[in-house]
Formats: sequence, structure tokens, C-alpha cells
Amino acid sequence: MAGLFIAGTGTDVGKTYVTATLIQTLISHGRTVEALKPVVSGFDPAAPEASDPAVLLAALGRAATAEALAKVSPWRFREPLSPPIAARREGKVIDADEVADLCRDRVRQAHDRLLVVESAGGIMSPLSEKTTMLDLAAALALPVVLVAGSYLGTVSHTLTALAAMTARKITPLAVVVSESEGAPPLNETAEALRAFIADAPVLVVPRGAGAPIQLLVLL
Repeated sequence: MAGLFIAGTGTDVGKTYVTATLIQTLISHGRTVEALKPVVSGFDPAAPEASDPAVLLAALGRAATAEALAKVSPWRFREPLSPPIAARREGKVIDADEVADLCRDRVRQAHDRLLVVESAGGIMSPLSEKTTMLDLAAALALPVVLVAGSYLGTVSHTLTALAAMTARKITPLAVVVSESEGAPPLNETAEALRAFIADAPVLVVPRGAGAPIQLLVLL
């Protein structure tokens, strides 16, 4: 497996945390990993250390230099809005084909390394004016890990995301439930999801924990 696509059921569900812990756990098990979050909004150039790309670089054991940030996240926008709106506010336009082509190039360049590609927002969040993260996932045809939170309402959000993926003939490699702060018990939420999800394992990531070993086996 040369690449892995990390999708989310929505914004702030723990996608970057899961991605970073997965990278760290893979490295600790002897895997060579690269990371790519092609598009990110809410990026403050004055405080890059607080950004998602910096979190991914830290997981790789690398400093958040300007060059490293540009490589991990080539499309970076200041406003914490959907990427096409954030881009528009800077007088820019995101070309979805260009994003997909860059991702494919990085996968080819990965060789024996695993390239972990983290999307932005939820699976149906806009990538460009007329495309979504689901379109990007379909274009790349990489194995997909769907990250969900454990907050009240996540069952509906997760099943809706899975329905959208199924419509595009995408079956996730796994569904990973990242523990949300102040949420119902994590394992109860996972069990509720397992009652509806038969074709992918439902794994859990408690707060402060690393990636589940069951996910590593799949990779």
C-alpha cells in the first residue's frame, strides 16, 4: 500500500489527531511514512506551529520550517472557512484537478513509503467551487479511513458520510471513532455504530491514546 486517504465525518472530529497518532505509531513499528494535507484553511502564517500541517510534521519528527509546511500543505489559506471560500477571500481559485494530480505524484514518489493524505473538513466538504473531498477520494482511489467523533449525533453523521461514500462505491478500510471531549462513553458510541456497519471495522481512539493496533494490521 503506497497511500492512505484520511477522511472525516465533519470538521473538528479529531481527524488530524488520528492522522498524527497513526503516523507516530507506524514509525514506531518501523514503517517509513510521509504526510500530505494538500489543502488547509485557518492557517496563520504568524503562528504556523498551531496549524494542522505543523502537527503532521511533528508526528514525522520534523520541524515546521517554511519549506516543510509548503511541502506538506501546498494550498494554505488564512480564513477558517471552507477551502474555496477561504481561497476566494485571497483572490485565488482552487483547481481540483491540480490538487488530485499533486496527490497522485506524491503517491508515485512514495515508493516503499506510506503516504498518508489527510483531507480537510468532512467527506462532503467543498474542495473547490464544484467538487468535494469525496470527489478527491474517488479520484485518488486510495484506501480510505473515515474518522468520526464520539459526540452526541455522531451516529447520524457517520452513517450519512458512509452513505455518500457507498454511492461512489467507496468502502472504508476502517471507521475510527476519536473520543470527543464531554461526549457519551466512547465504547458505547462505537457499539452503536457497529450495529449499522457490517463491511468495515469500527475502531476507537481514546483521548491521549495512539492509533489502534487493529488499524496497523490493515496497513
